[in-house]
Amino acid sequence: MTKKTALIIGASGLVGKRLVQQLLQDERYEKITALVRTPLEIKHEKLTQTRYDFNWPNADLAIGDELFCCLGTTIKKAGSQAAFRKVDYDYIVETAKIALANGAKKIAVVSSMGADKDSSIFYNRIKGETEAALQKLSYEACYILRPSLLMGARDELRMGELVGKLFMTAFAFAVPNKYKGIEGKQVAKAMIAIMNSNKVGFQIFESDALRTF
Repeated sequence: MTKKTALIIGASGLVGKRLVQQLLQDERYEKITALVRTPLEIKHEKLTQTRYDFNWPNADLAIGDELFCCLGTTIKKAGSQAAFRKVDYDYIVETAKIALANGAKKIAVVSSMGADKDSSIFYNRIKGETEAALQKLSYEACYILRPSLLMGARDELRMGELVGKLFMTAFAFAVPNKYKGIEGKQVAKAMIAIMNSNKVGFQIFESDALRTF
């Protein structure tokens, strides 16, 4: 079996941390490279953590057979809509272009339920614009994951998510499967399974589909 290298951005987030942990246990991958601003606490012989400035990207650092993108922020944390767009659109699309030029064949991206480049909702519109930009790149396969509310412990408190999680927990019986909250570790598991599928081209996976992996 040919061993692969994985390149990750957004490794410090809810899905990203679980993704790193699962990839380190996956025998199909011999090297995991995480482009980070602040190193993770985890250490492993297969893991290389590379400090990376997304505002001034060093193309020589973004190298891997497959690019896993878990990068994302909130408008509150970013400070403005412009700053949010820089993270959720510019950083993702630019890294995807660099990784592709460096030989990456596949990309998997955590987007969001409701992503739509024509949406009147700013958050959904930026997510949709990012998806549309990635679709234009010449990857052999581009996988878009659209989870619903992400469940699991974060390092930061997101009040909107906290309220949503409480609602989801209390009324789970009444919420359609597509809209139920989904654990970050399950999204990471699905991400790896999808990346190792034989599907090619531009593929979208909604939240209910992510539960099946």
